[in-house]
Amino acid sequence: MVVRMRRPREETARLGRELYERDIRRQIEADHHGQIVAIDVDSGNWAVAEGEIAAVDHLREIRPGAVNVLCERVGYRALRSFGARSLPRAG
Repeated sequence: MVVRMRRPREETARLGRELYERDIRRQIEADHHGQIVAIDVDSGNWAVAEGEIAAVDHLREIRPGAVNVLCERVGYRALRSFGARSLPRAG
C-alpha cells in the first residue's frame, strides 16, 4: 500500500492552479464551462463533473488514494460565490 503525504493546503492550491492553467484549461473550458474539475496535484490526473463530490469520485476511480486534490470551477475565478453572481475568469 502506498501512503501519500498530505501537502499544506496553500501548496496544493498553488500546484493545482499551475496545472490547471498550464495543462488543463484550454482542453476543457469550451465544453465544460461551469462544471467542476478535480486535479490530483501529485500525478497531474484530473476529472470533470457537475459537482465537487462527483469530480473527486471520478478522479479517485482514475487515481485511487489521491489526497492532494484541488477543485476548480471551469471558466470562473472561484469555486463558489457568496454574492449576487459568480465572477467569470478574465480574458
